[in-house]
Amino acid sequence: MAADDDEYIYDEVTGEWRPASEVAAAAGNEAVVRDASGNVLADGDSVTVIKDLKVKGAGQTLKQGTVIRSIRLTDNPEEIDCRHDGIKGLVLRTEFVRKR
Repeated sequence: MAADDDEYIYDEVTGEWRPASEVAAAAGNEAVVRDASGNVLADGDSVTVIKDLKVKGAGQTLKQGTVIRSIRLTDNPEEIDCRHDGIKGLVLRTEFVRKR
């Protein structure tokens, strides 16, 4: 297959059409997200908070041992997006959670 015959994919991040081979290579270079114990995290995993955390703006404290279900990974490999009762838009640092 010649280089001109390569399939192109629209990259929403850059707003450009890029060869599929480049997009696949870039996807392979994504950072691996790990919890405080070094376990690999993925979207949909459940995690446990390993220390009491004061939540800014919510006036609440997440106690050690609190289970957070259905996490989502963010662009930053040191942060995860999650939901908890009464707290919308909660972002936790991976150093304070452990995979269940």
